[in-house]
Amino acid sequence: MPAFTTYDGTELTFDTFGDGPPVVCLPGGPMQDCAYLGNLGGLSAHRRLIMLDPRGTGGSAIPADPSSYRCDRLVDDVEALREHLGLDRMDLLAHSGGTNLAVLYAQRHPERVARLALITPSVYAVGVEITPEVRRATALLRRDEPWFPEAFAALERIVAGHGDADAFRAIAPFWYGRWDAAARAHRDAEDEHRNHEAAARYSDGAFTPDATRAALARLASPVLVLAGEVDLNSPAPAMAEVAALFPRAELVVQAGAGHFPWLDDPERFVAATEAFLAGPTR
Repeated sequence: MPAFTTYDGTELTFDTFGDGPPVVCLPGGPMQDCAYLGNLGGLSAHRRLIMLDPRGTGGSAIPADPSSYRCDRLVDDVEALREHLGLDRMDLLAHSGGTNLAVLYAQRHPERVARLALITPSVYAVGVEITPEVRRATALLRRDEPWFPEAFAALERIVAGHGDADAFRAIAPFWYGRWDAAARAHRDAEDEHRNHEAAARYSDGAFTPDATRAALARLASPVLVLAGEVDLNSPAPAMAEVAALFPRAELVVQAGAGHFPWLDDPERFVAATEAFLAGPTR
C-alpha cells in the first residue's frame, strides 16, 4: 500500500481503487481501517478512491503518543494526506464515525474542501441528539422480519440503560437493510479491523459542537448527507437535522438501506453519490 509520513513522524498507509477524479475516503468505526469499505459498491468505476487507514489501524503505524488518536488531532493526518497527494482542494467522503473527522477537517480547513459527502454520519461532532423515540420508530420499520422480536427486545434493554454485550450483539440486524449471510459476514469481520484502544480515545475532549456548528454554517462547499431509511444508528430524521447545519446540503434517504448503504443497494448508492460528486463546487 502507498504510505506517507504525517506531521509527527508516524507512517500512514492508504489504498486506492479505480480511476478518475480522486475522492479521499475516511472510514468509521471509529478507528477502523478502510478494508470494510471495499470499493464502495462500485463507486471506483467513476472515481479514484483514496482510502486512508487511520493511525494505529490497517497498515498505518501505531503512534508514539496515544493521545494523538483524538479525533481533533487526526485532522492533521488528513491535511498531511492532502499535501502528500498534491491536491489544492479535495472531494472528501466519510462514513459513520469518520464523518466526525470530516466535519472537523472542514471546520479547520474549509478552503481545502471541494465537496463533502457524509454517509450515514455520526452526530457527536455536531451535537445533534437522537432520541430513543426516533430509534424505536426506525426499528419498528422492520417489525415484519423474522429476527425482529429478539432484536427489538434487546434494543429496549439498551434504551432503558440495561444493555450488555449480548444485547448489542442482538441488535446487529438493524444495521443492515438485509440480514443475510453477506451481512453476517460483514458484521463478524468488523471487530478484526478496529483498534479498540484508539476508539476509546477518539472522542475524549475532541468535540466542541457549538463552535463546529457555527463554522459549518459558513461552509461554502456543497454537502451530501446520505441516510439509510432503516438505519438505527443514524436515523433519517436526525440526518435531516445534520443536513440543515450546512448552507448547501442535500439530504438523500436511500430506500431500504441500513448503516452500510453501498452493501444494501450498490447501484442506488453509487448513482446518488456519483451524481453529487459530479456536480458543481461553487
